[in-house]
Amino acid sequence: MNALRGVRVIEWATEVSGPYCTKLFADLGAEVIKIESPEGDPFRRRPFGDRSDAGALFKFLNAGKRSVVGTSLADLETLIASADVFVDSLGPGGLDREALLRRAPHLVIVALSAYGLTGPYRDRPSTEFTIQAESGTLALRGRPDQPPIQAGGRVFEWVMASYAAVAALGALHRAQLGGPGEIVDCALLETCHLSASGFADLYCELAGRPPLTVPARQVEIPSIEPTADGWVGFNTNTRQQFESFLAMIGRLDLLDDDPAWALATTRWERRDEWNQIVREWTTGRSTHEIVALASDLRIPVSPVNNGQTVLDHPQFAARGVWGTHADGSFTHPLAPYRIDGRRPAPVAGAPPLGEMTEVPAHNRITSAAGRAPGLPLDGVRILDATAWWAGPSSTHILAALGAEVIHLESTKHPDGARMAAAAFANQPQWWERSGMYLATNTNKRGLTLDLSCPEGRDLLFGLVKCSDILVENFSPRVFDNFAITWEAVREQNPRMVMVRMPAFGLDGPWRNNVGFAQTMEQMTGMAWVTGHEYDQPRIPRGPCDPLAGMHSAFAMLAGLRRRDETGEGSFIEVSMVESALNAAAEQVVEFTAYGSLISRLGNRSRDAAPQGLYECAGAERWLAISVATDEQWRQLKRALGNPDWADDPALDTHQGRAEAHDVIDKHLEQWACRHESSSAAELLVEHGVPAADLADARVGSMHPQLAARGFFESLDHPVVGRHHVPAIPFKYRSVDKWHRCPAPTLGQHNASILGDLLGLDASSIAALAERGVIGTRPGGLD
Repeated sequence: MNALRGVRVIEWATEVSGPYCTKLFADLGAEVIKIESPEGDPFRRRPFGDRSDAGALFKFLNAGKRSVVGTSLADLETLIASADVFVDSLGPGGLDREALLRRAPHLVIVALSAYGLTGPYRDRPSTEFTIQAESGTLALRGRPDQPPIQAGGRVFEWVMASYAAVAALGALHRAQLGGPGEIVDCALLETCHLSASGFADLYCELAGRPPLTVPARQVEIPSIEPTADGWVGFNTNTRQQFESFLAMIGRLDLLDDDPAWALATTRWERRDEWNQIVREWTTGRSTHEIVALASDLRIPVSPVNNGQTVLDHPQFAARGVWGTHADGSFTHPLAPYRIDGRRPAPVAGAPPLGEMTEVPAHNRITSAAGRAPGLPLDGVRILDATAWWAGPSSTHILAALGAEVIHLESTKHPDGARMAAAAFANQPQWWERSGMYLATNTNKRGLTLDLSCPEGRDLLFGLVKCSDILVENFSPRVFDNFAITWEAVREQNPRMVMVRMPAFGLDGPWRNNVGFAQTMEQMTGMAWVTGHEYDQPRIPRGPCDPLAGMHSAFAMLAGLRRRDETGEGSFIEVSMVESALNAAAEQVVEFTAYGSLISRLGNRSRDAAPQGLYECAGAERWLAISVATDEQWRQLKRALGNPDWADDPALDTHQGRAEAHDVIDKHLEQWACRHESSSAAELLVEHGVPAADLADARVGSMHPQLAARGFFESLDHPVVGRHHVPAIPFKYRSVDKWHRCPAPTLGQHNASILGDLLGLDASSIAALAERGVIGTRPGGLD
């Protein structure tokens, strides 16, 4: 567990994103030194505000680090310059990073901010809630007949941390090969849009930009349903899963009576009828009984857990995912991956404030200088046997960083993300028109191989010999049945890094269960903290796929680093659900530390008051407001004209405002309904109040900040033509654009890959196509 031994990371960051980013480094043996003000990271005092001991969430995020106290760059510059990686949340104007890079040209500087270091919105006040609103993703969540709803748990700060960790380790890989340092500009706005928009803008573009006449938000049906003793969550991403669901509840006759029941739009339009049918069945059975039945039918299913019940889930117990903090004060999830069978774990507790008074010298690890300043992963070849979003997102980011990624499919079983283009089934080559596929497979080459036949497997093993990484995310039994095991791969290439990304892990009672992002959100507690208080739990819709992908990419980069040092490959297992569990850690941490069961608060927050969505003049116009500090409250009062109702001194504290939230909301609602949402947001922002006009992710590429930063990049595709694809949510100082080529069509590069890498001639390749080992069209369509 020392893949990052010898790396020094300096962290000058507070709250979630910076500390979790550097925690990933600390867990793998890096030396992490945390710079704090004399008052310390505010999370030391969370959740109670005034503590004699550090808060449990702070301890989780900062385990295994050291703490130094500092206030100015002049005093800290020598320390920072001694590092390999420097992570900060000081904001766009908080540091001259260009000057720092000139002082320490080797340094990888990671800047975490709400909007990014550039663009017209860079200096706007914000909270994670207003960023959700600004990104357009909040507008996608919830029932159309209810107000839109935030994703709970500040989950996108955790997602940004995982992206930042990959960005940092990738840049460090180049620097330690003799390349230049880097400034990495990570934006929460871009993270939120990428991980929760469902690529809505791209789908709208592919559909010809139809008029947006209905609210963007929706809920899946079936999804979270009541049981006799709690809640159970389903999702039916495929027609087979939906038919299995109907079979489970004994209502396959519905499709005989009206095949339109298979359409999500039909189920929503007839939701009262549908819910009565489903809930008569679910409420007559226990959650445990329903989970067992659905699992047997291979329907994605999970109990809807909270910070207490998640501790008792049998899969987590069998997998050994829980650790105890060094002082024994709470339980927390361990890292979501194993390297050669071992799971990283903190080596020490969180540091006392300022306990490090003398910083030892640090010898940076470098190889011969003079490497061309190309992309960090130039020369790395990855065999990408993944599908849908979680696996492809991991290889997508490594492809952006310069790796040659060969995306492997078969004509019998194309990447499932392609099937998300069924709405375009009346168009030629409709399987090439999926927004999810187009967005998560740029910069890759496309190869089809039928791994169910010996010829296909032989070709794969031939590619293993000349590649660096093999990654797959099927159910464990798939590669096991193909005999594509770690032992077989290592025999062909002892330097190979093999990565498996099963939904629930390679062992345990749930190893063969089917799981998608929705399942992870239900199982880990994310859904428990999402939803209106008067309603039921709701899924956050999105973040679990990139969470799994980035934890996998981080582990892959660590594996490459270890390989480069030792000459030996490694076997890495990354569980999708355990990646989500780490981002939901606060629930377990607080329950086991304090007995506090965190639940959904609608659009409110424990960290800001008032906070909410307020309906403005016009149809479906909403204003997001989030007051996180007493100073912001004073500025809000000033922006509103210092109304009499806000004069109560009790409202000048967070606690007082939280207790009076209902009253404050009524006044804000009355104010907002008389104003236009965009002008109201601008007024509040000008006064220093975090606020946002609720954006629509379906036109995300038109957002002024995303457009100014070039977040959407234009590509030409042989089937769909010119289209705009979101990039990755960070910028490198040295990179103008991340996308170099569009996502490959099915089997587009069969000939070049098999010819150039395996030496096959044209007649041999044609024979493989004739026998169906390779191909360029999904089977079963004729």
